[in-house]
Amino acid sequence: MRLRPVIVTLLFVVSLSNKVPAGAQFPPLAVAPFDGPAAELHQQTWAKHLKVDVEIKNSLGMKLRLIPAGEFQMGSSESEEERISDEQQHTVRITKAFYLGKYEVTQGEWKAVMGSEPWKGQQFGKEGAEFPATSVSWEAAADFCQKLSKKEGKEYRLPTEAEWEYACRGGKATRFHFGDDETVFGGYAWYDKNALDINEQYAHPVGQKKKNPFGLYDMHGNVWEWSSDWYAEKYYASSPTNDPQGSETGSIRVHRGGSWGSWPVYCRSALRNGDSPSAKFGSLGFRLACSSIR
Repeated sequence: MRLRPVIVTLLFVVSLSNKVPAGAQFPPLAVAPFDGPAAELHQQTWAKHLKVDVEIKNSLGMKLRLIPAGEFQMGSSESEEERISDEQQHTVRITKAFYLGKYEVTQGEWKAVMGSEPWKGQQFGKEGAEFPATSVSWEAAADFCQKLSKKEGKEYRLPTEAEWEYACRGGKATRFHFGDDETVFGGYAWYDKNALDINEQYAHPVGQKKKNPFGLYDMHGNVWEWSSDWYAEKYYASSPTNDPQGSETGSIRVHRGGSWGSWPVYCRSALRNGDSPSAKFGSLGFRLACSSIR
């Protein structure tokens, strides 16, 4: 059973093994809040330390961005407009840098790995190599990760809920990664007013809107993105500070970010939502993550 009506997007995260010489000094954590130039500097500093690039591309041409290790306030403050009670604010520390997909996984990328077209014939959707892969369940997304990992020789996975929110915020403590002003929302996201309400009831090609401070596109809107976590309403009250992995059990997997059919309130950085692992919709997709950097 769903928590709220949704249109879902799958999120795919890449984590770094951070193999560095013994005794090496790590850069300082990227402690939020920080601005766009600081976000870029943190990425460059960690890339130099790890001897990797800020942006990488795998054999399929999928681009991923380095997300530096850092600390932020996960959830929302009690003063945040239209907050929900399961967003209890708490400190989270991401202790290892990781790679996260620059874009949502596309239909072209999905077909190259899976050979299928789950969006085909669905009520809400358009076909094309650069459109997000939609109507993808959590189970199917996990299968995609396994197959791509075998193909690439690296461990790809879905991001944790904490990694997703940290990457989405890009150092910001505001409702959205660009601030609080909903009047400029259309410049950053596909949502109800520039999609659903004008009879464009489908996910749009990736990368057409403005990026966030870490260089990620469509973190708000377009499609909901799966995380690896089971949903638990009160998990935030007892979750560990370092690298929380979500509840150990549950019946609902978390997805984040809102979609082309969502109001801005459902696209907020802190907003939590979810569905059964077998659920699939025309607004559900994912973003890629990888556990090794070389």
